[in-house]
Amino acid sequence: MNLENISANKSFGGWHRQYLHDSETLGCRMRFAVYLPPQAGANRRVPVLYWLSGLTCTDENFMQKAGAQRVAAELGLAIVAPDTSPRGAEAADDEAFDLGQGAGFYLNATQAPWNRHYRMYDYVSRELPALIEANFPVTEQRAVAGHSMGGHGALICALKRPQDYVSASAFSPICHPVNAPWGQKAFAAYLGEDRAAWEAWDASLLLKHAQQQLPLRVDIGLADSFLDVQLQPETLERAARDCGYPLELHRHAEYDHSYYFVASLIEEQLRFHARHLGL
Repeated sequence: MNLENISANKSFGGWHRQYLHDSETLGCRMRFAVYLPPQAGANRRVPVLYWLSGLTCTDENFMQKAGAQRVAAELGLAIVAPDTSPRGAEAADDEAFDLGQGAGFYLNATQAPWNRHYRMYDYVSRELPALIEANFPVTEQRAVAGHSMGGHGALICALKRPQDYVSASAFSPICHPVNAPWGQKAFAAYLGEDRAAWEAWDASLLLKHAQQQLPLRVDIGLADSFLDVQLQPETLERAARDCGYPLELHRHAEYDHSYYFVASLIEEQLRFHARHLGL
């Protein structure tokens, strides 16, 4: 696969780099960022945390705002942050912020015009990890995390392919998208009007029938303006309780939906993953 390095920045003894590549899955040019800690090199491979960002974001939001590199450097943990959707003139788009480019929802679209490029689930769970493992000094040990729409993405990746991940976490995830306005709008466009097809992309519904359990942590801010209507963490909590899934759901007073919240708790989430990755 053709990788083009477009930026490089030294950070806490490691390197943050951005790359472009031609995605076979998405049929377009894609950008991703990778942070390699100082331990990664010719003689040592390190595990990877895949970070999935939210609506309107790119690979840059987390890498520039979360302040994760210091702890990742200490732990010896690589971080990979893909973009949130296909990009370019050839990829379908919409004027609204919550549909189209910047709003891929980490699913595989089945409806035109979206199905031509919008296969973000296959991209982040299959193509991108294969690319990373073939080109960087990393192991096959993976964790997955995300924020908001990306929290939804992290949850469904972990629940649909638990064999691929050691642990999963999310900040402010859309927990029950079949019953949330953001999810309903995106699912109707990408998947069609058959609501039964939506259930395969809903974390609360997938968790009910999980055959393999992973360590799972979710952090929610109680001052989040999207909490009750869009996020609905109680549905995930109820599903976990009903089936005995090991969910750690942490509620934090006065925190909102922003990256101020993510930056405040990112060290706790990274150390959660480190324990399960054996770091």
